[in-house]
Amino acid sequence: MRRSTCAQTGGALFAVEVRMAPGGGPPVMHRHAPGEVYHVTEGEFTFYLADGDGPARRITAGPGDVVPLAGGTPHTVRNESAADAVAFVVHAPGAPMEGFSRAVAALADPDMASVLEVAAANGIELLGPVS
Repeated sequence: MRRSTCAQTGGALFAVEVRMAPGGGPPVMHRHAPGEVYHVTEGEFTFYLADGDGPARRITAGPGDVVPLAGGTPHTVRNESAADAVAFVVHAPGAPMEGFSRAVAALADPDMASVLEVAAANGIELLGPVS
C-alpha cells in the first residue's frame, strides 16, 4: 500500500492506495470535512453523491478516471463489479482520514459499533442508506 502521511505533508494531505473487493465499500452515505480525490487505476468504483434533497447521483469510474469530492459532500463509494477495484486517493486535510484509517486497521476484530465510534471520533458523520 503506497501512502503519504500527514507527518510527511505537515498535515495537509493523506494519500493512500485503496483496494476494494467486489461488493465492498461503506454501507451508508457519510460526510466529512476533508475533500477527497480518487484516481482509479484498476477495476471500477461506483460513487453515490447527494447534491440536495433528491436521490443520490450515481457515477461509475474506471481506470484513468478522476473523481473529486468536495469536503462536506454526502457520499459513499462501492465496488459493484465482479473484480477488485484500486484507486489512489488523496484526502485534504489529511489528519481526520488518516486517524480513521489507522484506528480501524488497529481494531483486532472490527464490528460496526467499533467502526461507528472511530468514525465519530474522527469527524465522519454517517447519514444512512443511499436514497
